[in-house]
Amino acid sequence: MSNSNQSNSSTSKTTTNPKENQEQTVPKPPEGWKRLKWLGPSFLWMLSAAGSGELLFTPRIAALYGYSLLWALLAAVVLKWFINREVGRFSVCTGATILEGFRRLPGPKNWAIWLILVPQVVVAIATVAGLSGAAATALILVTGGTVQLWTVIIIAVTAAIVFLGQYKTVEKISSYVGIARTIAVVAAAIFVFPNLKNLGAGLLPQIPSDVQYQEILPWLGFMLAGAAGLMWYSYWVEARGYGAAALKQEEPLDPHQINEEERDRLKGWTTLMTLSNTLAVVGALLAALSFLILGGELLHPQGLVPKENQVAETLGSLLGNLWGPFGFWFMIAIVFITFCSTTLSVQDGFGRMFADGTNILCQGFGVQGRWTNEKFLRKAYIVGLLAVLPIGIYLIFGQPIALLQLAGGIEAAHIPIVTGLTLYLNHRMLPEKLQPSKITWAGTAIAGLFFAGFAIIYLLQLLGVMGSSG
Repeated sequence: MSNSNQSNSSTSKTTTNPKENQEQTVPKPPEGWKRLKWLGPSFLWMLSAAGSGELLFTPRIAALYGYSLLWALLAAVVLKWFINREVGRFSVCTGATILEGFRRLPGPKNWAIWLILVPQVVVAIATVAGLSGAAATALILVTGGTVQLWTVIIIAVTAAIVFLGQYKTVEKISSYVGIARTIAVVAAAIFVFPNLKNLGAGLLPQIPSDVQYQEILPWLGFMLAGAAGLMWYSYWVEARGYGAAALKQEEPLDPHQINEEERDRLKGWTTLMTLSNTLAVVGALLAALSFLILGGELLHPQGLVPKENQVAETLGSLLGNLWGPFGFWFMIAIVFITFCSTTLSVQDGFGRMFADGTNILCQGFGVQGRWTNEKFLRKAYIVGLLAVLPIGIYLIFGQPIALLQLAGGIEAAHIPIVTGLTLYLNHRMLPEKLQPSKITWAGTAIAGLFFAGFAIIYLLQLLGVMGSSG
């Protein structure tokens, strides 16, 4: 799942007078019904976030392997709940983004920033190109033309929307479409609900014979959120003003330097963030399970697998087989709008993350001027990295699923790195009262090991060390 509100976060910080900072205190967390105002955005984020992981790869996995990997879907979503919570914990307790935290890790200057940003360059380009290509497969069914032409147009238009600062307006529209999509797929899944015995068999950890890990790894990597989406959550928490982020300080808050009452407040904000995170994860899981059931019941028996330039046509049959032409075209509309809105969120999120990271790196080298201006950097990345390069890459390769598999594989392999760095960061920078419990720490560590295991097996298969059979 790609996370859109996560990426829709403002990273600008207000410079405040040091004397004023001393007088500021962490605000009290909302109580009672007031909490709903803080949970709502998470609900909308969940509805609009179903992108490549849920809409494309989940039906594809079900078409190939039926319900045999249901256990992996459940594990990936639950384990990412732990990771997302730890990323959010850092921003709630310090008011800083996770990249700003990685900047403060011991060792060579900004080594962790380089470790994060360099692989994500490939992910950004391949994801934008792949999502736009998938969206174009829906458009040609309505308008004709070529997938290549519409892909170029989609990338250019979405980049222009983000560049001109109109993303929030479009996001509101896509969130309502997300509500309709979720209701439709859940209703359809209930209608074709499989035999409980067949579905339950998928809960037993197993690897299908002749499995291809280049199919599984990107699916798990993009499910709910990839490594980048998990980091974007800190931008969303910061922009929303959770906990220490409400102080809008230039430098991260040091939770060791505040009084006990303020630490209690930060703990309350962490609880609220956890509720918000849980709501989003449960909603995403419901959508993913629905797509798995539809793929398992409607695509798997027919051997229909969403492929490259037939992505939309194959996915359209999910509802078309149930509700006729209306269902088919409704699903085509869902495919187009979902992939376009996810493209927008990816361009917005990567633009902010790379601007933030470049600002940090330039400051480390003593560079001044426009190269430390995040607004300028963000627009430069939107044009160059997130529009021009994806267009070029798509025109050269022209395979949206292959491009998304490349991006998803890197995302999955990158998740253990983000997980390990975040756990160490929280241990190093947060007082004991605000650190994760032993159970939470263990769950987060297991999450990192889970994705690392699949990434290692995929690498061994790629190198020919082990065969495709599980």
